[in-house]
Amino acid sequence: MTQISIAHAVNKQEWDSFLLKQPFSPFLQSWTMGEVYKDIGQEPIRLTIRVDDKLAGICFGHIVNARRGRHISIPYGPVLALSLHSQITEVMELLIAQLRIIALSHKCHFLRISPFWTMDESHVQHEQQRWMTHHAIGKYKAHASPMHLLAEHLWVLNLKDRSTDDILKEMRKTTRNLIRRAEKDGVTIEASKNPNDDLEHFLKLHDETRHRHGFTPYTNSFFRAQVKHFAAEKACTLYLAHFQGEVIAASIHMHMGGETSYHHGASTQRFSKVPASYLLQWTAIQDAMKRGDRLYNFWGIAPQSGKSQLPTTNDQTGLHDKKSEEPNTKSETITKNDQTKKHPFAGVTLFKTGFGGELIELVHCMDIPLHPWYTITRTVELLRKKRRGF
Repeated sequence: MTQISIAHAVNKQEWDSFLLKQPFSPFLQSWTMGEVYKDIGQEPIRLTIRVDDKLAGICFGHIVNARRGRHISIPYGPVLALSLHSQITEVMELLIAQLRIIALSHKCHFLRISPFWTMDESHVQHEQQRWMTHHAIGKYKAHASPMHLLAEHLWVLNLKDRSTDDILKEMRKTTRNLIRRAEKDGVTIEASKNPNDDLEHFLKLHDETRHRHGFTPYTNSFFRAQVKHFAAEKACTLYLAHFQGEVIAASIHMHMGGETSYHHGASTQRFSKVPASYLLQWTAIQDAMKRGDRLYNFWGIAPQSGKSQLPTTNDQTGLHDKKSEEPNTKSETITKNDQTKKHPFAGVTLFKTGFGGELIELVHCMDIPLHPWYTITRTVELLRKKRRGF
């Protein structure tokens, strides 16, 4: 009979080695991500799951001291070996029991779990979804989180065994034209050799972007910690788009497990007609291909009521509207669904899907209440969700 055990992790090399062997290796579950949160005052929680003393799963979380409710946040975790999925209920019960002990010792009101479990037809995914939608609700009185913790509708581009010509052919025509126009206009893209120093360009643009769109941003201390730790491991690239002697767009890309992720982006409104962001993304895609990456992750897009509603490479409807040329335009939408139009990612969805690719849908984030005050948190977040329009 196999024995499953949960323990606090102590070995960075073992942790990351396991993560890199999985079909999906989210950098948000890396050991380094815990160091980022430690730098900004959020204690990292790292748990290992072993079967007969062999590492078979990891779970990283961090303590969030939010005004709406202190809690443990688990971004894209736990990450489980395929061999564990037939024992998903037993594994998750042991894991939740340990997380509850830790959370209560830190006076947390709830657990917020957002695993990287895809919504597809496989047996493995069916068992994961069943645990989230049935077992957790029944045993732990779990709730679908009012606010998504992370992107749950990801737009990804397969790079394996493909050439740049292959990808260019599958782009939307307007996307190809805007890449060429940026080059013709004199936009140049630089992968920073000193990302910690050059991050100030990004922070300035990001501050302008958040004021323009009214979203709640990551803090500057978070950006600095993330770039400092991941750049030291060559797992992060800061791209800067130059035009007429100044930086007009910037982005932070993460690299892990054969995947490049477009994690943060910012631009100035002063040059909104200059399609620098298109050339920036195309440069990052080409760099990912040179590294031998198999996947380029554009990160989140607005949720879709059906994959058939996503724009195809031949769909040119509305693409010649000048307002749709830059990803920061609020008017961009790709469906007639009102909820999609109001979603914070609606403005970037057309931009991202124009490069070609496919949709990955993840199970929805789940909250496990630990204290009656969670009701207050849930009420506040439901009101915030309504106000934000998603």
